[in-house]
Amino acid sequence: MNKKIKAVIFDLDGTITEPFFDFERIKKEIGLPEGCGPLLEAMEKVTADQRKFAEDILSRHEQLAVDKSTLNPGTKETLQTLSQMGFKMGILTRNRRDNALAVLEKHTLKFDIVIGRDDGPVKPDAFGVLHTCEKFGVCPSQTLVVGDYLFDLQCARTAGAVAVLLANHKDARQFACYADYTIEKIEQILDIIAKRNIEL
Repeated sequence: MNKKIKAVIFDLDGTITEPFFDFERIKKEIGLPEGCGPLLEAMEKVTADQRKFAEDILSRHEQLAVDKSTLNPGTKETLQTLSQMGFKMGILTRNRRDNALAVLEKHTLKFDIVIGRDDGPVKPDAFGVLHTCEKFGVCPSQTLVVGDYLFDLQCARTAGAVAVLLANHKDARQFACYADYTIEKIEQILDIIAKRNIEL
């Protein structure tokens, strides 16, 4: 089977853009107990009234993330290079798709597909990776999944894609054991692609 890289799927916050969300602060503002686990999963367990309250708070933070978003260094140049080389590119985020599209529009970034939490099961579920690969007509093994958090790597591994950790914050290294590659700058994915596609 041809395993040359043909597509790249990116996380959004912390990967394309500089990290913005303080999830512990958001959970505290909502009133969720300490140790409740990931935010979206914790919100699934509350009452309907509590969930509406929680969604309003999360929506406010997500809008702030759009308004204040800044690109990680080297992002625009890397995406331009990948586009010129003919790679398919997607965004896979636990954010809402319309917010993700607003961020991309703000920074004039174009992707072939954007998958948000309103499209299906969220990371670490493999749905987004498998769905994107199907749309692109590529195998997961021909796809890099690039992210800065555990869930990005887990969904890549489960789908059979190549997991790339962007270790650009103090907590990222603890997830390195789940990654096929660990990089510190987003442009280093070009080296990974070049190396793999020459070797295979």
